[in-house]
Amino acid sequence: MTVNRKQAAVILSGNPNALGVARALGEQDIPVVVVHYAPFDIAQHSRYVTESLAAPHPEKDPEGFLALLLQHASSWPGGIIIPTGDEAVVFASQHRTLLEKYFQVACPPWEFAERYIEKRHTYALAAACGIPIPQTLVPQNDDEIVEFSRGIEFPCLIKPSEGHLYFAHFKRKMTSVGNLDELLTAYREARDAGFEVMVQEYIPGDDDTVVNYNAYFIDGQALAEFTARHIRNGPPWFGSPRVVCSERIPEVIEPGRSILRALGFNGFACTEFKFDRRDGLFKLMEVNGRHNLSTLLAVRCGLNFPLLHYRHLAFGEVPISTRYEEGRYWIDLVRDIGFSLAFRSRERYRLSDYLRPYLHRHVFAIWALRDPVPFWARMMFIVRKPFQKAMSSIVPGKG
Repeated sequence: MTVNRKQAAVILSGNPNALGVARALGEQDIPVVVVHYAPFDIAQHSRYVTESLAAPHPEKDPEGFLALLLQHASSWPGGIIIPTGDEAVVFASQHRTLLEKYFQVACPPWEFAERYIEKRHTYALAAACGIPIPQTLVPQNDDEIVEFSRGIEFPCLIKPSEGHLYFAHFKRKMTSVGNLDELLTAYREARDAGFEVMVQEYIPGDDDTVVNYNAYFIDGQALAEFTARHIRNGPPWFGSPRVVCSERIPEVIEPGRSILRALGFNGFACTEFKFDRRDGLFKLMEVNGRHNLSTLLAVRCGLNFPLLHYRHLAFGEVPISTRYEEGRYWIDLVRDIGFSLAFRSRERYRLSDYLRPYLHRHVFAIWALRDPVPFWARMMFIVRKPFQKAMSSIVPGKG
């Protein structure tokens, strides 16, 4: 399926999500522009990227970021803006009206995007629709936390309403706490830093109890669907996936469709559930209204969601597809090796469990023989980061 017309795909962010999108589209001869802004971005180094632009961060300088896009708008007539990080989704959705004068924008307006960016709204909608969720509290004070803690078991979680902002500040997706004192401390720490957080019960279970429902959703209908199971996360039990496997998981299809309908969502979304063995239910964890970290898994299994998204916006083609290969793995090589070594005494995997994804059909998140530079760029950042941190501690004015 090759595209002849040369509307550019303008990807906002150079993160690993963006790399998957760039490869999925660039392999189809679509011009790819990467607008990157973070020091650890790598997608701009891909051989499939036609043009890359260094930009101010859209959260720190949205006016500068917008000005840069508008400055280059005439170079990308009819371009499709594809945000691949939550901060880019926030920017594109909040500036959608102006951007649509020059581009097509692959995310909904802020009034809809806010419902999944701010997770307290997502959980409220899910509860109203009867979609199972973990016990969750949006606390207003310490007393509410104390009362809530009486009805749940520890450990439990402090989860941010806006995860990308919390991660940028604390360098973690959430905080696991083992008792009430730790819970209050973590809550106060987040509150004092200006973050709205939720207290949520922890659903016990290994990483493979977490599954993804990926869908291209238009006007209340799922036009293409794909499900996959997390095999290993990094860090284990609380982190993002480092190994994922394609698998048909019919139990999450209807709740996945239901939450996207409740959100009024249009476009591509990856919705995450976790199986709770205590009551036998898959419970909603989050909705990511953008192309996700393991984008290339679905692509290699036969469902090229970035291409479906592009062709729908560029040409009005309506995709209908539910066929895909099962049993293929997606592996974030560096993170899998790193976390496997770091947690080898705590993870209960045999050597054969670690090796299985590598011995079956698989795709790597970053490494690709035909497109190796993003991998080496990532490795350079990993090597350079501790050196820069050490230098900042001994050289005045560095940091």
